[in-house]
Amino acid sequence: MRKLEFWYDFASSYSYLSAMRIEAAAADAGVAVVYRPFLLGPIFKSQGWTTSPFNLFPAKGQYMVRDITRVANARGLPFRMPEAFPANSLHAARVALAGESSGWIAPFTRAVFEAEFTAQRDIADPTVLASVLERIGVDAQAALARATTPEIKDGLRAQTETASTHGIFGAPTFLASDGELFWGDDRLDQAISWAVHKAR
Repeated sequence: MRKLEFWYDFASSYSYLSAMRIEAAAADAGVAVVYRPFLLGPIFKSQGWTTSPFNLFPAKGQYMVRDITRVANARGLPFRMPEAFPANSLHAARVALAGESSGWIAPFTRAVFEAEFTAQRDIADPTVLASVLERIGVDAQAALARATTPEIKDGLRAQTETASTHGIFGAPTFLASDGELFWGDDRLDQAISWAVHKAR
């Protein structure tokens, strides 16, 4: 089965839009989604940025909120900008990585984005992550404990370094099996088509 890697940071507002539709869109095309949580912070830092460009450039940030609101409304999705932006996504990303081998990374990813961008919950709060895990039927205590192991911490660090190696500079990014890279929610359909017709 053809595959498409979905690289995302839980702090990324546009990643929320993609997370809520990628599974169904890819399945319709016969493409499997590989979830790749990573951290944008180190990548921004390497570019000399101390925070999200949406904070560094206020006009861009204001546009982003309006743009996502329009897109979400058109898709029938709720959207509420969290009070703290960008969120500290470290713990959520570690938990997601911990769920990869157990098969719940996809529902966890969607549930975290929903908690953050529809309910305005603080995803840096372990109690919020615990409630998300319980909602999808995962043992929260065990999952949160596994997320603190050296294996998961090192794994997320390595995954973020891999993102940089691939030339990923923002989220969401979609990477086809032939290395073709697509950035932004508005490129998801093109990325899926590429995975079907051109990637090997």
